[in-house]
Amino acid sequence: MMWLPEQSVSQWLESVDAAIALAPEHLSLYMLEVYPNAPLKDDIARARWSQAPDDDAAAMYVEAMERLEAAGLEQYEISNVARPGRRSRHNLKYWTDGEWLGFGPGAHSTRGGVRWKNTSSTQEYVEQVGRGDSIAVDVRRLTPDERLGDALFTALRLVDGIDGNAIQTRYGVDVWRRYGADLEPFIEVGCLRREGSRLSLTRQGMLLAHEVMTVFV
Repeated sequence: MMWLPEQSVSQWLESVDAAIALAPEHLSLYMLEVYPNAPLKDDIARARWSQAPDDDAAAMYVEAMERLEAAGLEQYEISNVARPGRRSRHNLKYWTDGEWLGFGPGAHSTRGGVRWKNTSSTQEYVEQVGRGDSIAVDVRRLTPDERLGDALFTALRLVDGIDGNAIQTRYGVDVWRRYGADLEPFIEVGCLRREGSRLSLTRQGMLLAHEVMTVFV
């Protein structure tokens, strides 16, 4: 589901209720982002639409999550809810510092600290595979700090948050020792929760997730 610039809070919640009535096993909810050079920006201007104020967007998000949870859909990521046992294994691979291989033109892969994508042209892809040539382009080897930052950034999207012990084991970094001073203000205002070695966003913190995540970038 995606809430659009012209939707009011009540219209958005009608959409949420309609989705609940379909008894889905999984839902993703995203706010439409309009980039400066996107054709949609001109369409919005011609239609005289305006984007929802931040307060309305926050109300849409919080109320939607509360209704979905009341219907038995558990939030497990900033924008995703699911019934027990139906979380997206595909997306969790990205959010839990996993590795993956992409097959087909334009597909992306991450393995062993290296990222690449396949050539986008279908014809070139077929020809290169036929010749036994590499199809990888835009190959990039991540630095240890980049890999750590990505692991923390993506983990914080999850309701379960960052497992500091797992990060310590994999990267040899004490998360709180390195970032604690910058994260403490978010804990004080109720955006971030610290429980033992685990750090996670509160529901209100998810509204300001970008600000918290920039600590790791």
